[in-house]
Amino acid sequence: MSWKRELERILVNARPAAANAGQWSSDFKKKLLVDIAARIEKKTAWLIAENRKDLVIAKTRGLSSSMIDRLTLDATRVQAMAKGLRAVARLKDPIGRVQAKWKRPNGLRIQKITVPLGIILMIYESRPNVTVECAALCLKSSNIAILRGGREAMASNRAFVSIFKESLKHFWLSPFFVNLVTTTDYKAVDFLLRQEGRIDLVIPRGGEKLIRRVVEKSRIPVIKHYQGICHVYVDKKADLKKAVAITLNAKLQRPGVCNATETLLVHRDIVSKFLPMVAQPLRQGGCEVRGDEMTCRYIPWAKRAKASDYGFEFLDKILAVRVVRDLEEAIRHIETYGSHHTDAIVTEEKKAAEIFKSKVDSSSVMVNASTRFSDGFEYGFGAEIGISTDKIHARGPMGLEGLTSYKYIVEGNGHIRV
Repeated sequence: MSWKRELERILVNARPAAANAGQWSSDFKKKLLVDIAARIEKKTAWLIAENRKDLVIAKTRGLSSSMIDRLTLDATRVQAMAKGLRAVARLKDPIGRVQAKWKRPNGLRIQKITVPLGIILMIYESRPNVTVECAALCLKSSNIAILRGGREAMASNRAFVSIFKESLKHFWLSPFFVNLVTTTDYKAVDFLLRQEGRIDLVIPRGGEKLIRRVVEKSRIPVIKHYQGICHVYVDKKADLKKAVAITLNAKLQRPGVCNATETLLVHRDIVSKFLPMVAQPLRQGGCEVRGDEMTCRYIPWAKRAKASDYGFEFLDKILAVRVVRDLEEAIRHIETYGSHHTDAIVTEEKKAAEIFKSKVDSSSVMVNASTRFSDGFEYGFGAEIGISTDKIHARGPMGLEGLTSYKYIVEGNGHIRV
């Protein structure tokens, strides 16, 4: 199998590269990332042309509008990638940081120091920006990236990785710091997921089906979130103008991403005022509303929601709406139907906000802010390598810190244990 030879070549060369990356200085990593950003800007027109090849194929295959949106590049998006690279370059180097140090009564000196994870396998769909973000974060954290993007973005991904490799060559570095899996054979993914000891972490980004398949087959630790079933709860003490703006942004700004809101919960005391206020701009934005009986009373054009609409990730201009008796019922709904990704409350009452923050067990909890802010770039991470709804190792938008581990350095003077 030609793809197996390709992957073996990557795996054989990745480990020595990983050992060298741990020696890079902070200044060097900054220069490398700034150089890559400049090359991307210089080749914007070419990158867009390569992306068009993917779009032509994607449309013939009947990809959904949300998938096409994720795939599409324009000058603004390419410039945003370059900006993100520079933001990552400016971030504090996470490697070699002393997390703690202490001295034992017997004189042993102990330090806990951050180190790279090693070799990171990324499996993702349809988003060329993920290629850039993940490669950049891996380089900044002295990790090796093995990137397996979707077949629908192959031309775009090849183009971006070629730019990374150009820069690596310019600095006399191994090309195996950033690797692209070019085969679309699913057997290649299964092969990589069995490489325990050769790959240190797997991060899948995409639909629930892809992520579950990776988790089921992997012998390597996996960082993941299955779904982004996000909620906005409008409390009885909400500023309704804020609530309208937040609802519209959370649902309509980019409905095909995992931090877009899928369900709107409204306190019954303000439903007669709020729902008519938000209904018209939702309709103008092309959003379909599926609501309970009271919602349909105040939004006559809404469809009656099915039970399955609550807890469903639409990834489209569809919003499930439910009227709740109080804050506690809203929290119960979120815990029952949510995915522990991102949930928001809109309220001017401090006590209600504190209860919501305390009781909602999601990786990101928003107060008077759109769920769309649940993002590594928006959190100041420069970019994100993924979002985790797990509680071990990393949680929420995952940036540089999530790509590090630690080791203990213990120094003595001929110490022996008795």
